[in-house]
Amino acid sequence: MRASERAYEVLRSEILDWSLEPGTPLAEVELSLRLGISRTPVREALARLITDGLAEPVGGRGLVVSPFSGSDVVDVFEVRSALERQAAQLAARRRDVAVFLEIREALRRAPQLLALGAPGMAEYDETVARFDAAIDLSVENAYLVAALESARTHAARIRRLSHDDPQRLLDAAHEHLLIVDAIIDGDAQLAADATSVHLTRSLHWVQASLRSDHPEAAAAGSASPPELARAAAGTRPTKNGAA
Repeated sequence: MRASERAYEVLRSEILDWSLEPGTPLAEVELSLRLGISRTPVREALARLITDGLAEPVGGRGLVVSPFSGSDVVDVFEVRSALERQAAQLAARRRDVAVFLEIREALRRAPQLLALGAPGMAEYDETVARFDAAIDLSVENAYLVAALESARTHAARIRRLSHDDPQRLLDAAHEHLLIVDAIIDGDAQLAADATSVHLTRSLHWVQASLRSDHPEAAAAGSASPPELARAAAGTRPTKNGAA
């Protein structure tokens, strides 16, 4: 792996799991020393983070981790709804049925996998990743896939603020299964509607989780980035497919 790619993956992961909080300076020299690489690959990695919307310049003072507020949660889900509904519709029209039949069987094992704890969670996460990848491949539209990837990146950042909920994971698996069934049947409208139901329930779960775990962060979407970061401090939920 090239040094710039490795730096990008490390920094992206740290931003998504809130090890690097909103507003944290991203200084080339400091990052170069910490990552043990030269400044050029660090600069390349930071450029990619800017493109992702995870870093931004601050008036002549270099780069910082992009701010994040409670209102961003709704904004991200609005974008996801538009993009993922369209992707589900296209997937239902252009899908490889065999691929989605395999994913359906994997999703049907979700209750057993989630009952196993961490080992089963890892396999469940992989199944959800396969689900996303299968839809991306089916839409046959590079522009839509790029937009989806961006929206999912910010959704992952949101998930790190929310606690794991076994029941929500089971519900999400069932919702994914409904989407897959519609895609297999070639029912574009049902695939889109099932996607909307899934995202609406995911948004409500995230908002409820924030109100429960981080009331400062969820207060009418008005929390400043430092307040949101403090609310999230010490909470590093594991990546999951609930949202």
